[in-house]
Amino acid sequence: MKLEIDVKTTMQALLSSEDTTGSYTITVEDTGSKKFQLIAKDGTVISVFGTYHLGNLLQELAIAQSDEIEIDYIFEEPITRLSRIIKEHHWNVLTRKMDAEGLLKVLEDEKMQGDKLYVYVPESDPIAFDFYQKITKNHQNISLEIIPEKMTGRYLKTLHENPGILTLSFDKISGESAPFVVPGGRFNEMYGWDSYFIGIGLMIDDEFDVTKGMIDNLEYQIVHYGKILNANRNYYLSRSQPPFFTSFVREFYEKYKNKLSKSWLYQKLTTAIKEYHNVWMRPNLRLTENKLNRYYGEGTGIPMETEKGHFDFILKKYAKKHEKSIADFTELYRKGVILEPELDLYFIHDRSMRESGHDTTSRLDNCSAHLNTVDLNSLLYKYETDIAYLINTYFDDTLEVNNTIMKSADWEQKAQNRKKAINALLWCETEATYYDYNFVKQTFHKTISVTNLYPLWAGLCNEEQAKKLIKTQLLPLVCKGGVASMLRKKEENHSEKPERQWDFPYGWAPHQMLTWKGLQTYGYTELCQQLIYRWLWLLLKTTVDYNGLIPEKFNVETCTHKVTAEYGNVGTGFKYISEGGFGWTNASFKLGIALLDARYVKALNDLKDPEELFK
Repeated sequence: MKLEIDVKTTMQALLSSEDTTGSYTITVEDTGSKKFQLIAKDGTVISVFGTYHLGNLLQELAIAQSDEIEIDYIFEEPITRLSRIIKEHHWNVLTRKMDAEGLLKVLEDEKMQGDKLYVYVPESDPIAFDFYQKITKNHQNISLEIIPEKMTGRYLKTLHENPGILTLSFDKISGESAPFVVPGGRFNEMYGWDSYFIGIGLMIDDEFDVTKGMIDNLEYQIVHYGKILNANRNYYLSRSQPPFFTSFVREFYEKYKNKLSKSWLYQKLTTAIKEYHNVWMRPNLRLTENKLNRYYGEGTGIPMETEKGHFDFILKKYAKKHEKSIADFTELYRKGVILEPELDLYFIHDRSMRESGHDTTSRLDNCSAHLNTVDLNSLLYKYETDIAYLINTYFDDTLEVNNTIMKSADWEQKAQNRKKAINALLWCETEATYYDYNFVKQTFHKTISVTNLYPLWAGLCNEEQAKKLIKTQLLPLVCKGGVASMLRKKEENHSEKPERQWDFPYGWAPHQMLTWKGLQTYGYTELCQQLIYRWLWLLLKTTVDYNGLIPEKFNVETCTHKVTAEYGNVGTGFKYISEGGFGWTNASFKLGIALLDARYVKALNDLKDPEELFK
């Protein structure tokens, strides 16, 4: 039922009455009466009670296009409402295009420094340079720069001097830029592994065009920048991200093959093979002598994107050694006036950790480049099996790439070789678990971490290993609000190091999604349902209590979005209505609802405590 009201006056009255904290939202922390009389222009009066419904009313007033609102939306059940808001509002808010209309929206964010806005175009795409030259010619504050095809180490060292945005895919004929969805908040560019998880949510909502655009943009990065980047900023050119491209392509093609040509799949598959060889299988870079892989950030020095003071705990040690202040030492170290090989290695490890997507975690601190990690090698096993599957299923078991004939058996053999190496080096039989392997020390890097569960998602382990892995790695990480990234470390409270956002007690959407799918693969249906419920309960409760808020991550132990570790919690600061939620958290809700049994839906709508439900 639609009702005509004075939107502006109603919003002012609602905030004046109920927003006692002055946050321009209505949450459980406000101490108003929690009741409001909504008066229509025709005199109709509707009573609205409680934090949730008042928050819904504020959101509907904020997005109203006229003096008319849909009353039924105020009283929607939480699951229905959040599903609808993500589909109708959040995806649109988070969608960007690098075209004449959308370029400034990407460029003008809090991470850009100075008066100049820098746009970087690959030398290998001269048509793109002409395109961006035309659309930026009337913007005197935009500087168009070229990324050379062959980037030297010297060039990579200069990338932090003029930070800017890298261009992405556009149609050469129509001039249309391929759309992409950003994570949200201060993350206003396209991120590598975020895109796969966001894509899962987009596909559930049947967002064909933007999902296809995401894949096209990832492919463009491989072709023109050499790899799928951490994000499309110039200072990320030396850093890849966890490899999910084949999973994204496979799932998208299988859902939409009636709308896509086989040539489309061929192009994406051959690009994935190119990435596999050029990025992940290069000896002495990301491929180690034992035939397993590691993350390896190719840049040097202090990473550009870290917040002020993040590295003070280690820099002060060297500043003291050279009798300098931290600021003075840092400046001299950046310029190469002071040389510290040990510190150089620390930052190689740190950049490699950031390539893993887990920025940051104590699991990878000061050791990442020396580890064959369970997560990366599981992902590459999935690449090999995906490529084998696609060749066999859609190309009659024969794929010709650059005059080379490939068979599915070739890629199955690669997968089996990797599986054998993983079981030889990463499987610890005495503790019945996978661990990362330090190939320098030739020892297990023993950490209870959700990343050790990636073999479940990749279908890598046998049934007995899966059973043991769930007991040794998963169950210790289960908290009231979902799965924590790592087990609590006894020494962490006594360290000067910053609190790590990918450590205990923090839980993240991609880890939940991968764990759910892994449990499904091995038939652990009931445990999967419980974990889905725990995460969705926390997500939905936060949305209900905090004006539709959807954050980047949660403290899954205390069940709150109030997280201050490292960068804080993106997606929590807004007025009236969440500015798109947060990309992969949105997607985790979509996937969780799609997988949740009907028997749990009413309990979830009623926000029944999971500890009560599963006692």
